[in-house]
Amino acid sequence: MTAYETLLATLPSQPKTWLVTGVAGFIGSNLLETLLKLNQRVVGLDNFATGHQHNLDEVQSLVSGEQWANFRFIRGDIRQLNDCQTACEGVDYVLHQAALGSVPRSLEDPITTNGTNIDGFLNMLVAARDAQVKRFVYAASSSTYGDHPALPKIEENIGKPLSPYAVTKYVNELYADVFARAYGFNTIGLRYFNIFGKRQDPNGAYAAVIPKWIASIIKDEPVYINGDGETSRDFCYIDNAVQANLLAATTENTDATNQVYNVAVGDRTTLNELFWHLHENLLPRFAHLQEFEPTYRDFRAGDVRHSLADVGKSARLLGYSPSHRIGEGLAVAMQWYLGQKH
Repeated sequence: MTAYETLLATLPSQPKTWLVTGVAGFIGSNLLETLLKLNQRVVGLDNFATGHQHNLDEVQSLVSGEQWANFRFIRGDIRQLNDCQTACEGVDYVLHQAALGSVPRSLEDPITTNGTNIDGFLNMLVAARDAQVKRFVYAASSSTYGDHPALPKIEENIGKPLSPYAVTKYVNELYADVFARAYGFNTIGLRYFNIFGKRQDPNGAYAAVIPKWIASIIKDEPVYINGDGETSRDFCYIDNAVQANLLAATTENTDATNQVYNVAVGDRTTLNELFWHLHENLLPRFAHLQEFEPTYRDFRAGDVRHSLADVGKSARLLGYSPSHRIGEGLAVAMQWYLGQKH
């Protein structure tokens, strides 16, 4: 059995209380679903800035009434310290996902991004420390690698940030490290690489590429590729991110705490390849795809050209073992996207 399979087998008989910030968002709602199905108690915090009530409603439809009764929702904002303090009361583990994502959004509005991702993060650290939670696991980002040219990306080697968003996520790591040194507070950062899957929002200016493209293809709208399409990413299915969070929160390996880890698969897929992956998956259902081609436009400011993770550290210290590569993840996610009303 993998470390995660062992954890899934033992958790239901050992219920704990978990706080998931950003619980109505994409990753947060997937964490909520998994934890409730494992009979855990969950406190959720969200201000619906980027999360949605329909994500919570969907989770409720997928778990039993008894499991849903183990969920307590708090509508609040991590920029308010008292909301963070209320949410952290009596909590064993914090899974901090709340943030304003998106490189373009941060370039357009760096002040709001900073307020949420740095001020809000510090509020959560202070509240969790004061509540004496066992472990604080937070969403870090592959954007922290910045302009460092080496591939694959190894946790110790980072470059200069290329966007305000990347600055905020790096500052999160610095704050977490200081709280470990100054207060003995246990943290683990997870550098997500292009997570995708069910409940990822296809709408809005800052939608992630996979849901946005799927929605556009289904509606026979243009699919825009920034640059020449040879920009590459390490696309990581949501179940892999959930696995990393649960392993990080519960690890008893003392060498594993107060570290940051890549959460990815270790595969590199170009945007051109991604388009044809989606095309292949959708072609049997949509006749108009026979003649469908992407539209190319200029490169986007602040974007990293290539991204590929080394997940050796995650595997070694956390027991992380990705369950889905991009093809497997897309096959599962496609069923959810096809069921949505576009």
